[in-house]
Amino acid sequence: MDPDIPKMALQTGAQMPQFGLGTWKLTGDTCVEAVDAALRMGYDHIDTADVYGNHREVAAGIAGHDRDGFWLTSKVNRGSLLYDDVLATCERNLQELEVDYLDLYLIHWPDADAPMEETFRALKRLRDEGMVRDIGVSNFMVEHLTEALEVAEVPIVNNQIKFHPGHQPWDVVELCRENDIAVTAYSPLGHGELLENATLKRIAAELERTVAQVCLRWLLQQQMIVIPKGSSEAHIRENLQLFDFEISPEQDAEIRGMG
Repeated sequence: MDPDIPKMALQTGAQMPQFGLGTWKLTGDTCVEAVDAALRMGYDHIDTADVYGNHREVAAGIAGHDRDGFWLTSKVNRGSLLYDDVLATCERNLQELEVDYLDLYLIHWPDADAPMEETFRALKRLRDEGMVRDIGVSNFMVEHLTEALEVAEVPIVNNQIKFHPGHQPWDVVELCRENDIAVTAYSPLGHGELLENATLKRIAAELERTVAQVCLRWLLQQQMIVIPKGSSEAHIRENLQLFDFEISPEQDAEIRGMG
């Protein structure tokens, strides 16, 4: 049975699935098969980026699936944030992905060499023309987000940041929440080092779950959107089994203490 993946209401009214498949470092047939498998299993959110270089593989993975049945995010990289570059990159990204629109288009990294006002003006045009439905940012810390909020002419609905039990930049999360910006946690398992953490292993044993499932469930309970990568069908399926257990308040306090 397909899981009932919760949605997060964005400030524009869009409903963003709270759980998705991240595709960083997924390439070739592995990427095609992972995206297709995830959508067949009930995932309804795929996250990619221009710099990942895998748009054509993602396109092959989503082929045959109802475009309106899943959420698709991509990102324009630093180095391409001047007005004309943003427009050209998005147009190319749509062609590579073989879609008419993106649900969400993010600035992947802030770039001090590109005036932020210019980048957001281009994002507004993309949104006005229907090429993207919503816009946001990624890797924006407090100082970047503060500037962005001053110059953006359309709502910034999402900030995608590195967040996991061993890395908890709550100052960024609080600023996002004050401004009705949803937070997406990437690298939710760290880079594998969390899998051997004694605290997480004990909590996983208490819950009869894997450490990975504990990390992902904890992030969901922080009201974040979570996009773990998965390359094998078994891994992708395991990551999805998060909606029938809860981290207790005591366990939550322990995990928060890791940050």
